[in-house]
Amino acid sequence: MLDISIKGWSLDKDLQIIQADVLMAVDDSIIIEEPLCVDVGLPAFLYSALHDTAPNRFAPADQWERMPFFVCGCGDPECRGFSFVVRHLADEQVELASVEERSNGTYRELETHVIPSLEYSKKVLAVGETYLAFIKDLDYRPYFGDTVKVVEDLVHQIHQQLRSE
Repeated sequence: MLDISIKGWSLDKDLQIIQADVLMAVDDSIIIEEPLCVDVGLPAFLYSALHDTAPNRFAPADQWERMPFFVCGCGDPECRGFSFVVRHLADEQVELASVEERSNGTYRELETHVIPSLEYSKKVLAVGETYLAFIKDLDYRPYFGDTVKVVEDLVHQIHQQLRSE
């Protein structure tokens, strides 16, 4: 069972990043439990509900689908990040592998979990919807200027996918 809990959302007005307390666990394994930046990797996180992903934390901002799902809350992309490889498997399953990235573009898999696709999509979608509700009335200008548009589009795509299942 996948648990994604993101609480205490806040906007750092100086850095223009959204921060929150993130808990991500699968069954009895806690993968993440700390305050992190939520918005930098959110487009990639949502994208992973629809497509296979492989991270590259050193990619430019316009390659948003390659960002770590969560990064250190200071906003510096060189800081600690939580990167994942997501593979969509047969039998409506998703393989979620937490990885440690290296500067040469390779990574080392740390922990792998298989999750029902429907469960994964619903949990990821809930994060996207919460983000959109949170930023609705904020003076928010993220580093990747199209973050909100991309998130809105991906949330819509995930809704469509869930309706067709």
